[in-house]
Amino acid sequence: MLIIDVKDGESIDRALKKYKRKFERSGVLKELRRRKHFTKPSVARRNEVLKAAYREKMFGGKS
Repeated sequence: MLIIDVKDGESIDRALKKYKRKFERSGVLKELRRRKHFTKPSVARRNEVLKAAYREKMFGGKS
């Protein structure tokens, strides 16, 4: 459960903005979408390797 500290006189819009920011940072929605479909461990590992290779090619290989 997310708890938001609201100061006296603070508008509801400001409090809602704080809540939305905190909710997004918690990663609940991202986790929910990840769990929606089962991914085999071998496929997940393959995706990790491909992402790492892409990052290395794009950003890391130049010295």
